[in-house]
Amino acid sequence: MRVVEKFISINGEGIRQGQLAVFIRFANCNLRCVYCDTIYSYDHPKYTEESINEIVDYILFTGIKNVTLTGGEPLIQPEIKELLESLSRHDLYIEIETNGSISILPYRNIKNVSFTLDYKTPYSMEETKMEVDNYKYITNGDTVKFVCGDKADLIRSKEIMDQFDLYQKTNCIISPVFGVIDPQDIVDFMKEYALNSVRIQLQIHKLIWDKEKRGV
Repeated sequence: MRVVEKFISINGEGIRQGQLAVFIRFANCNLRCVYCDTIYSYDHPKYTEESINEIVDYILFTGIKNVTLTGGEPLIQPEIKELLESLSRHDLYIEIETNGSISILPYRNIKNVSFTLDYKTPYSMEETKMEVDNYKYITNGDTVKFVCGDKADLIRSKEIMDQFDLYQKTNCIISPVFGVIDPQDIVDFMKEYALNSVRIQLQIHKLIWDKEKRGV
């Protein structure tokens, strides 16, 4: 498997934000979002080829129970299902950060696995690639994340939450494109539409460390 980096840090986002996690970042992505903050994972990425056993051994060695598989796009890794099945045999909480363009159905029956799915709003320039059938398979252990760059993105996010009744199915998060939209505008939007079960979430790793720092 093509691994760009692996490290221990805190979860900067998601439903376990603030908790320690061990991260495995895979190379390559099938999207090109305009605000991507991990371009190094797909633009001529420097990676090492690692076996499933090597990745699992590293995770177990850390002693950290939260595992975040990210990228790039982890679901385009040919051996991702085998890795998930191997990790599921251990006492771990496994989160997959996926861009929302690939079906999660093939992995739904693997225990201890949750998904944080992006819905790529118009600002990303990749909205047409979204696999909305995923909303048939998500649960309250998963998350749908809307990264918003402007008011139009906020409106579109609410339309998707309404259309697929995501409030009742899963955890919904709105996150600002870092440095582009004022988080206060998101809060004002949430208040205006009484989005009771929706959370605003800032990427706290970018508040703790420099936003360009890797391995955090």
